[in-house]
Amino acid sequence: MEPRYDTLFYDGQCPLCAREIRTLRKLQRGNLIFADIHEQRDGSTNLPSHEALLRRLHMMTWTGEWVTGLPANVRAWSHTPFGFLFRPLLWPGIFQVASRIYGRWADRRYERKYTCDVCSATATSDSAGHIVREP
Repeated sequence: MEPRYDTLFYDGQCPLCAREIRTLRKLQRGNLIFADIHEQRDGSTNLPSHEALLRRLHMMTWTGEWVTGLPANVRAWSHTPFGFLFRPLLWPGIFQVASRIYGRWADRRYERKYTCDVCSATATSDSAGHIVREP
């Protein structure tokens, strides 16, 4: 039987992200591969855009499926002995609230770290609160 590895793509330039990755590295059981987004080559096959990777946590499962956002975080923690503590975040009701909070935090983190005031002046939000750039 082949080993089954999930690959977690993270922002190595984000101090909070890096701290969580350090913790995950220490606690994981060996089936999780960590990939710093900033070390990925442009044009890598089957990768989402660099911006998409920076905006939300991404995980490619061992089956090749992409999991993003809160579900990616929960799946990453499932590789540790503490995964059971994160599973309730996927329960109906809790998931909707937790996803909205995660989405807002992720958008705010991206805007603060990777955009400038001039760039932000040309951005608006869609009905889901995601940043939409105007040409």
